[in-house]
Amino acid sequence: MEAIIVENLVKKYGDFEAVKGISFKVKQGEIFAFLGPNGAGKTTTVHVLTTLLKPTSGRAIVAGHDVVKEPMEVRKKIGIVFQDPSVDRELTAWENMYIHGRIYGLRGQDLKKKIEELLKFVELWEFRDKQVKYFSGGMQRRLEIARSLLHEPEVLFLDEPTIGLDPQTRAHIWEYIKTMKEEHDMTIFLTTHYMDEAEQLADRIAIIDHGKIIAKGTTEELKKLVGNDIIYVKFEKPTCVQAEFIRGCKILNDGRVALEVNNAAEVLPLVFEKARDMGLKILEVTYHRPTLNDVFLHLTGREIRDEASDRSTMPMRRWGR
Repeated sequence: MEAIIVENLVKKYGDFEAVKGISFKVKQGEIFAFLGPNGAGKTTTVHVLTTLLKPTSGRAIVAGHDVVKEPMEVRKKIGIVFQDPSVDRELTAWENMYIHGRIYGLRGQDLKKKIEELLKFVELWEFRDKQVKYFSGGMQRRLEIARSLLHEPEVLFLDEPTIGLDPQTRAHIWEYIKTMKEEHDMTIFLTTHYMDEAEQLADRIAIIDHGKIIAKGTTEELKKLVGNDIIYVKFEKPTCVQAEFIRGCKILNDGRVALEVNNAAEVLPLVFEKARDMGLKILEVTYHRPTLNDVFLHLTGREIRDEASDRSTMPMRRWGR
């Protein structure tokens, strides 16, 4: 059963097309990652799926409801952690949780019990009476995750949940995300430009670039698009090398040449020999097993990089029931 169905979704801002007719499905109970550089259309897609933006065309169903025709029903069934901090820094952690719970119709002992349970889950219970402005970035992120779970959403949207956090805090956030899925069979839609985050967390990944989905599948399925091993060679003059032991050759934007091979350790001497025969001077050579970055390189000719933000120009709105 699908928790999210997207068909030919388009979102334009004037003449600029931020999302270009994308289609995908997210299964109930899975972690689905949108992986791509900033500016790819990830946040715009999330804003459409969470009813903050109306699509220019196409159709999106979330938790069984159309995001355009039934926005209030969608909002009741989803939680969201925005890319930008959205907690009130002047309030305490407990107050932020309480107000959010009341917006969703929770009250009394049930709400208080839920707040305690979730603040303990993200290890913030001892800081419940502390103003959020004194929290670290990681603590604020954990509070936002706890707040998003108060009304027990069917689908949770996490838009770049660990951006700007240190590696240790990122690892802790990953553990919370895994636990949410395992204990509550929750569907999680995650956007990220961190390849290790997508690889660690996602059951399936969609790679998005310039508003288009360019590949979908599990981590292993995506890596198979590249091959077994990749040798990166920097020649004095970028030149593609063709040989029976090379499955594919591509000149990258930075001038390196990517060679797809079955076994890099065995083939490497043959590459040197071939370069010598072709009169090519090798400046640098590296090789490794394929990664998601290699997949992106293979599909686009460049690495995932930080670009101008893909956040929409609309002001951020908070919403409730």
